[in-house]
Amino acid sequence: MGRGGVMKEKILIVDDQFGIRILLNEVFQKEGYQTFQAANGIQALDIVTKHDPDLVLLDMKIPGMDGIEILKRMKVIDPDIRVIIMTAYGELDMIQEAKDLGAITHFAKPFDIDDIRAAVRKHLPQKAN
Repeated sequence: MGRGGVMKEKILIVDDQFGIRILLNEVFQKEGYQTFQAANGIQALDIVTKHDPDLVLLDMKIPGMDGIEILKRMKVIDPDIRVIIMTAYGELDMIQEAKDLGAITHFAKPFDIDDIRAAVRKHLPQKAN
């Protein structure tokens, strides 16, 4: 990008629940990130390919291609992509598998939005505004 243009860090939100996507989208836009949304694995991988997001908030329980499969494929496209996973309470085997695949941290739903904001800030610091 040209000089003077501030490159915003990009976050991709992957969740089949519209309400959660909207909530997270609003929160992170307010925080100054550029956001993308996907309702399923196909959309998510398309965005990763085209827009190269810096960090992904990935729900594990998605109809069709599940979170583990999405995570695996994202890591093939971009091995350095940072992924925070969201799971229903108690999906411990899934959490462990996701961490083995390189997920940086996880949140159980229902999550505290401030916890997620803090984690994103920690793993994706804003460069400069």
